[in-house]
Amino acid sequence: MILRVSSASSAVNEFEFIEPVLEANDLTFKVGSRELISDISAAFEPGRLHLIIGPNGAGKSTLIKVLARLLRPNTGTVEYEGIDVIKTGEADLAKGRAVLSQAVEVAFPLTVREIVMMGRYPHFTGRPGTVDERIVGEMMEFFEINEFESRNYQTLSGGERQRVNFARVLSQLWRVDPEISGPCRYLFLDEPLTFLDIHHQIAFMRKIKDFTSAPDVVTVGVVHDLNLAARFADHILLLNNGKLVANGTAAEVLTTERIREVFEVEARFVPVEGSGLHLVFD
Repeated sequence: MILRVSSASSAVNEFEFIEPVLEANDLTFKVGSRELISDISAAFEPGRLHLIIGPNGAGKSTLIKVLARLLRPNTGTVEYEGIDVIKTGEADLAKGRAVLSQAVEVAFPLTVREIVMMGRYPHFTGRPGTVDERIVGEMMEFFEINEFESRNYQTLSGGERQRVNFARVLSQLWRVDPEISGPCRYLFLDEPLTFLDIHHQIAFMRKIKDFTSAPDVVTVGVVHDLNLAARFADHILLLNNGKLVANGTAAEVLTTERIREVFEVEARFVPVEGSGLHLVFD
């Protein structure tokens, strides 16, 4: 549980208790006799950006796929708001859980707008409605891709395709009126910064951070860049050899000793105005 303190317009502080709504309990996933993740337990609160880091082969993508119910664990459970996600029907799950995978292949010559509209498929039958069209338009503008909405998706660069897929994934979870309450929304991002230049990496992380600040959104992502994790994450999970090594804030997780042990590099911390500490590796 997190205790969040916020200053109201009056002199009285408001105390808000935030319960985790996504919980992983003793997760183990095997391929044959090999355990890709082992006995992992963690809690994920809404309104915070949770990032998973670790070296290659640590189990990051496996963990996020298990959390998103793309893979079923051999042992353990994943609960969304206290309900085992295995018991949730596909149609209901698709309305509140969106996943951006590492590589998205499209075999047919669809336009950019058609790709983004795919994110709305769980919300309508037959033809998209006015709300669906509005959300797709907002997402294309949000990710600055409306200038090529009629382009064939297959003619885009890798970075452009990734931005289109960001728009598609967020359109699945977007609400026209953010004041309307509903079940929690779950966003899973497996190495979302692939193919993006540094400008779009930073821009994307800012957009995701903004979306994640909603009190009914749980966002879990996998990133490789430790500096981006340190700058944007509210909560970091560090994996190594399929096990959870550390779990907490960037300051708690990213220590020189732990970086040396897990990544086998020496790290120095350099203060940078406006963005906290920057890691330099030797």
